[in-house]
Amino acid sequence: MLLRVRAAVAQLAAGLGAGPGGQPPAEPRGAGPGRGSPPPAAFSRPAFLQLTPEELRRADDHTGRAVQSPRDGRRRLPWRTGYAEVINAGKSQHNEDQACCEVVFVEQRPSPRGWLSSREGGGELDGGRKGFYFHYWALFDGHAGSGAAVMASERLHLHICEQLRDLVEILQDPSPPPICLPHDTRAGSADPNQVSSTEDHGEVPNDAVPRFHLEKAVSHESLVIGAIENAFKHMDDQIERERASQHLPGGCCALAAIYLMGKFYVANAGDSRAIIIRNGEIIPMSREFTPETERQRLQFLALLRPELLGKEFTHLEFPRRIQPKELGKKMLYRDQNMNGWAYKKIEEDDLKFPLIFGEGKKARMMATIGVTRGLGDHDLKVFSSNIHIKPFLSCFPEVRVYDLTQYEHCPDDVLVLGTDGLWDVTNDKEVAGVVMEVLMSYEPNDPCRYTMVAQELVVRSRGVLKERGWRLANDKLGSGDDISVFVIPLGGPGNYT
Repeated sequence: MLLRVRAAVAQLAAGLGAGPGGQPPAEPRGAGPGRGSPPPAAFSRPAFLQLTPEELRRADDHTGRAVQSPRDGRRRLPWRTGYAEVINAGKSQHNEDQACCEVVFVEQRPSPRGWLSSREGGGELDGGRKGFYFHYWALFDGHAGSGAAVMASERLHLHICEQLRDLVEILQDPSPPPICLPHDTRAGSADPNQVSSTEDHGEVPNDAVPRFHLEKAVSHESLVIGAIENAFKHMDDQIERERASQHLPGGCCALAAIYLMGKFYVANAGDSRAIIIRNGEIIPMSREFTPETERQRLQFLALLRPELLGKEFTHLEFPRRIQPKELGKKMLYRDQNMNGWAYKKIEEDDLKFPLIFGEGKKARMMATIGVTRGLGDHDLKVFSSNIHIKPFLSCFPEVRVYDLTQYEHCPDDVLVLGTDGLWDVTNDKEVAGVVMEVLMSYEPNDPCRYTMVAQELVVRSRGVLKERGWRLANDKLGSGDDISVFVIPLGGPGNYT
């Protein structure tokens, strides 16, 4: 135990703990590539960058750290989206960030007996297909390898599409969503009488008095949120199933923005972040999930399931490590119910290593990982032990919604998505300042203006290479992490080619 604690402390102090971190090959609910498939390439960049072999080599150079963006004359991203990225300064062998930008068609799943038959023909596109499109942007910040980030960048939007297929007609119907569907829309039923019976008893007619006076109203918006949440869970399950055959060590933080029916849904699991800049105002669209921000959830789980701590950790938090000579004294502490601090008498159990240790970016859970939500990490264990960390990690994102129809937006209003390499050295106000400064230098109809914003955000956060490393304009240390940024204009989709 003592050796493990010493190793964990040394690892934490040296910053070696696991940090916070299209072209879909298969249907999202399928088994993915065949069992005989070769492992994914050791290094790859987002397909939409369309990098040549020479550009790919430069993108993988830790010394030059050349900023990469979609080039003029190549495929333009939806909504005139801007994107830029840069590799880390040597923290890992390759850039472990990944990105995806897609327009996805959600086709209605075939439904027997004309469910919502009154909407027959609604939402029908050329070719007789019923459905709708959604726009999708996502950043994946990998740790302990890029495998999970690569797979998530190729599959998460397909899982979201799959979850939305059952909702096509419901979301297009202005009436409130039914509390209970008349049948299982995935499986159908071979017995028409059985379907009829289910319909008779499963849904209350709109003009009838509800049988249950405590019936909760559910919005269309909450259905989309639930679909996104379930998609993250299915993505995490797929990584777990295929981690051995596809060589997927480690995990990734995931930040996704979905534009659907006039609203932006921003889903975050990890420490990447998103903000909206509207008329100079900053609107946070996510928050970081770290051992500090989720302390009470982690402590509560550890209290309920102490076996997860392996008899080596305590769920209580103390301002510092407790020394054996302090047994019997009173020291400040807090538990899962407390926001403030109080004193308690130190007991033998309190000498165990704390579940959460460190502060700020150095905070680690079980002296190992600095994020508490994300995808993957199914095999992650405490250093030199058999204690699994995955039970404490959540794959479910927090989803925030922004209704574009409620405001008049100008060409300078944008949504910025960035991995923690950006936010570690640049705060919200500084990001907004760069956005406004760069956009003022370009005409509103210039298709490259948002790419130029993304590039400038990456360059300023990376800094300039000097004798003492990468330095910002104020001579403070620049970001040595991978940096990836999307800049999405809120004024409309623009041209998509």
